[in-house]
Amino acid sequence: YCVEFKTESLSHHCALENRPYARWMQYLREGHTVCVACQPPAMNTDTQRCSGDGHNADGGKILHWEAVGNSQCQGTWKKIRQLEHCSCPLVHSFIFT
Repeated sequence: YCVEFKTESLSHHCALENRPYARWMQYLREGHTVCVACQPPAMNTDTQRCSGDGHNADGGKILHWEAVGNSQCQGTWKKIRQLEHCSCPLVHSFIFT
């Protein structure tokens, strides 16, 4: 499954990232909608959920995220909706880890 979030805030460290494999962090923006996929091995085998997916969060709850590979690139987002059939666009798409 996938979860759509609206990015509420992010640290300035995301824009400073210039390592080739991590340049995607430069494109994160406040107010953008991002799509995050929950796949193994991030998915808990018992609950069939990914940690941090906002399962019990309503649309008004602020949730925290952190980019893999740069713990200083972090911020907050709000859950918009969960999609049982992922249709994430090629840009602004991520995977829970």
